[in-house]
Amino acid sequence: MPEPQDDRPRRPRPSGGSRPDGQRGPRGRDERPRRGGEPREGSGRGRPEDRRGDDGRQSGRPGRPVGGVRGASGRERSSDRSGLGDRPPRKPRVPEPPLPEDVTGAELDRSVHQQLRTLTKENAEGVARHLVMVAATLAADELELALAHAQTAVRRAGRVAAAREALGMVTYRLGDFGQALGEFRTVRRLSGSHHLLPLMVDCERGLGRHDRALELATSPDARAPEVDQAELAIVVSGIRRDLGQVDAALLALQVPALKRAGSYRLQYAYADVLSELGRTEEARAWFAKAALADVDGETDAVERLEEIDGTVVTDLGDGDEGTGPVGQAEAEGQDGSSGSAAPGAR
Repeated sequence: MPEPQDDRPRRPRPSGGSRPDGQRGPRGRDERPRRGGEPREGSGRGRPEDRRGDDGRQSGRPGRPVGGVRGASGRERSSDRSGLGDRPPRKPRVPEPPLPEDVTGAELDRSVHQQLRTLTKENAEGVARHLVMVAATLAADELELALAHAQTAVRRAGRVAAAREALGMVTYRLGDFGQALGEFRTVRRLSGSHHLLPLMVDCERGLGRHDRALELATSPDARAPEVDQAELAIVVSGIRRDLGQVDAALLALQVPALKRAGSYRLQYAYADVLSELGRTEEARAWFAKAALADVDGETDAVERLEEIDGTVVTDLGDGDEGTGPVGQAEAEGQDGSSGSAAPGAR
């Protein structure tokens, strides 16, 4: 029976091979090297004793007893051929972040639960709870804890697109654009969806690869129906500003969604570019639109209005009409004077 092979470095052999006098002779057909790098002595098909040297040891393996390959039971192996030394030591299990008892995983969308059906029930429940915690900790700006939950989800469900997307979102927020881009590409490969393309473009921008970012933003994939064109326009505008092309940055934002209700991020970006171009009155009108739509205060549109108007917004009681920038914006919305419209945005 052929001896088991391993890939460990071999111990140095005497220069004479199987000859007791240590002198080399012409290498015959039966001494061709084996694939494991070990010379064959004889045909390799005889009994172990057929390949012994004069000292009772196998001539091809100095210092090894004859019975080292197998004994009468057919299972005995020498310690250096057991294979145990070939296996890398197991890495210690990474501790998982604790999960609150009130987080069940049922909080996730049905589409995510559909992805988790490929896992065992117990594992799916655990991954779902970690994904809920990723969303919660991201919302609370606890990025390191969010990273721990996302990494745990990926370790337990590496081929689930939702888990890879969660890790991508966290690393994106942390500014690790290289890893975020890799995770977003994996999501695209697993799901076939291009909904993360604006973030992928922004990752290329964050890595300083503006040409590649613009190439991706104008690729056929960017026209997929699931791509948020407003977010893509914001990213492209930012790239143009990075390159000092402010007029092109303004043009990039003139998309149909600019006048759509609730597009406060797009409207804020448009106002910001107008302000950089010195078109203050137009900028003020668009900052006002953004402030009205941004009910959660995601942008600083109200503060930008204060800078332009030199006023301070106060919290008035119900039924009172504000006289600050937001109150003025509401009044403008009622009388129909909404400021200048963006060319091409109708």
